[in-house]
Amino acid sequence: MITKRIIPCLDVKDGRVVKGIQFVELRDAGDPVELARVYDEQGADELVFLDISASHEGRKTMVDVVKAVASELAIPFTVGGGIHSLDDMKKILRAGADKVSLNTAAVNHPSLITEGAEYFGSQCMVVAIDAKYDEELGSWRVYTHGGRVATEKEVVSWAKEAVERGAGEILLTSMDSDGEKKGYDVALTKAVSEAVTVPVIASGGAGKKEDFLEILTEGKADAALAASIFHYKETSVQEVKHFLQLQGVNIR
Repeated sequence: MITKRIIPCLDVKDGRVVKGIQFVELRDAGDPVELARVYDEQGADELVFLDISASHEGRKTMVDVVKAVASELAIPFTVGGGIHSLDDMKKILRAGADKVSLNTAAVNHPSLITEGAEYFGSQCMVVAIDAKYDEELGSWRVYTHGGRVATEKEVVSWAKEAVERGAGEILLTSMDSDGEKKGYDVALTKAVSEAVTVPVIASGGAGKKEDFLEILTEGKADAALAASIFHYKETSVQEVKHFLQLQGVNIR
C-alpha cells in the first residue's frame, strides 16, 4: 500500500521564504536554510523549494541557495522556478536537488519534459500546474509565470499530456485556494488524481489538520503540500502526521 506524504514548501523570493494569498500580498516567512533544517528534523517526507519570481523576472533559480538548503537535508528535495533547459536541470540536480519542477517552461516547451525524463528518468521530473477555475471553460485553466498569465490549456488534459511526455509526478496548486486556509480544492485534485497514473501532490489551502485528511482521502492526493500553516507554526509536520495516523491514513 502506497504511503501518503506530507511536504512543506518554501516559496523563495530574493533569498527569503515568503507566503501570500492567491499568489499576491507576499510577506516574509524566514530563512530557507533554517526552515529546511526544521522540517527535516520534524519528519517531513520531502521538501519543495520554488523560486517564485524566477520565471516572471526571466532569470535562473538561485543555485547557491539551493546548495545551502540541500546541505541541511536528508530527505528528497524538489526545486522549481526559472528552469528552462536541460542544462538548467543539470545545475539544479548537481546543486543537491533530487527532482526538478517545471511549470512555465513545460507549458511553453512541452518537449522539455521528455528531454528531462529521458536524460534523468521520470522520477526526477515534476510538472507543476497552477490551476484556477474558469467559468467560461467550465473547468480549471492552466496559468504560468507565477500565476500571472492565463493559457489556453485545461488542467486535466494538460496533466495527462505531461505524464504522457514523461512527468513522474504532478504538483497541483489551486490558485483559488492558495493561502486562504479554507481547505484544499478537493474537486480539482480528485479530477487530476483520477486522470493520471503518477502521484499527485495537492497544494493550496491547508488551514488545519483536517484539511490534510480530506485531500488525502476524498481528494485522492498522494501527498499534501503546505506552507504558511507550517512556517507560522500553526501546526507542525509531526502533529499533522500523528493526526493522520490516528485517522487510519497510511503515512511514512
